[in-house]
Amino acid sequence: MNAPFALRPDAGLRDDADELLVAPSLERRRLQCYLALMLGDVLAIFAGFGAAGYLVGGVQGWSDALIQSQILLPIFLTIALYNGSYSVAALLDAWAGIFRSNAALLLSLAAVLFIAFFAKASSEFSRLSFSSGTACTMLLLTLMRLQMRRFTKWRCGANPYNQLVIDDGGPRVDVPGAVRLSASAMSLRPNLNDPHALDRLGLVLRNIDRVIVSCPASRRAEWAMMLKGANVDGEVLDDEVARLGAQGARVSGGHGLLLVSAGPLGLRDRIVKRLLDVAFAGAAILALSPLLIVVAVAIKLQDRGPVFFVQRRMGRGNRFFNMYKFRSMTVGLCDKEGNVSASKDDQRITRVGKFIRSTSIDELPQLFNVLLGDMSLVGPRPHAIGSQAGSKLFWEVDLRYWQRHSLKPGLSGLAQVRGFRGATEKESDLVHRLQSDLEYLEGWTIMRDIKIIFLTLRVLVHDRAF
Repeated sequence: MNAPFALRPDAGLRDDADELLVAPSLERRRLQCYLALMLGDVLAIFAGFGAAGYLVGGVQGWSDALIQSQILLPIFLTIALYNGSYSVAALLDAWAGIFRSNAALLLSLAAVLFIAFFAKASSEFSRLSFSSGTACTMLLLTLMRLQMRRFTKWRCGANPYNQLVIDDGGPRVDVPGAVRLSASAMSLRPNLNDPHALDRLGLVLRNIDRVIVSCPASRRAEWAMMLKGANVDGEVLDDEVARLGAQGARVSGGHGLLLVSAGPLGLRDRIVKRLLDVAFAGAAILALSPLLIVVAVAIKLQDRGPVFFVQRRMGRGNRFFNMYKFRSMTVGLCDKEGNVSASKDDQRITRVGKFIRSTSIDELPQLFNVLLGDMSLVGPRPHAIGSQAGSKLFWEVDLRYWQRHSLKPGLSGLAQVRGFRGATEKESDLVHRLQSDLEYLEGWTIMRDIKIIFLTLRVLVHDRAF
């Protein structure tokens, strides 16, 4: 790791994120390395075919080679993106990246020849120029990748992953390049009934890519459940794994590590999802700005109280954030902790509030949460920590509840478009929502998000919006 980090021993006495010195994020640096590798490959393709074309056919050969490169490039980049030419494996092992990039080149060349054959344009290719260009490009790809190794080490260090070992009383495990911390010294405890403990763990794990927990067997299940919603590759130390050879595990430093969690979306998927969020939320705010202004004025004129209702809710990685809504209840009766769900004839709801809740207009300020990055357009709905199903807190009904926090919460989700919304009067009301949320986590695609957005437009007005 290119820069060590530390956590202040007294951070357990405070509830402020600034009191925790966390690891520098390597995700952006990895992205910079991927872009640098991609640029190097593009230059190698143009230089290799251009040089070969010039040597074989002079200026005309050079011009023809550049045209061939332009045809080849989009096919090469598409294959390279999917075969791991720009991946952590390529950053860790230069030769692995060289093999994958050259394989992508050969496959893209085969595709170009296939297209040229059926287009009856293969006669226009100079075989000598094309063959020598291929050999020259493969050589330049190899040399470029070896030279880029210096850049990747400068940006990301020897290991492009931030790794953390949490010692909670289990066997000592030494992972090269990883940072160790004591759970007891940092007041980290696997308490699934304490949202504040989850928030603290989320602060510690910010910017961490992989975490290993070494603890007694009696606490492995609690730690596993804690990590499932933390949006990291989480592992619990279990030496039985090495002897059993279980799947979904690895051996490091003579210890068996059981894989218990992984972030549901990779970097590319998160980028695509974020682009959709920003584009849609930004456009929606501009288009709905007259409505937002009218609603804000109506709320203000009704009782002179604040326009917005701000409530702390739990989001991605079990981290707290402030969620915004248009205020729909009387000022003195607003429930900051969400201990009492709104009912159909709730006396706390104002006249304006009744209208904006029934039409889901009260949720529109969450578009600003989307732009801020706290929420997404689609994802599990964020809940107040005091929310109850029947007489139990949500996580007391089913501990799998915490897993839903491995993604950003959403304005809408699979549960909402299926009709599971409104008050949770019975435990089954939560179970139905939870099952839909977990199903969404397991099968994410950008097309599914778009489908849920359009389905949401059909259920904005519903009989359970109160």
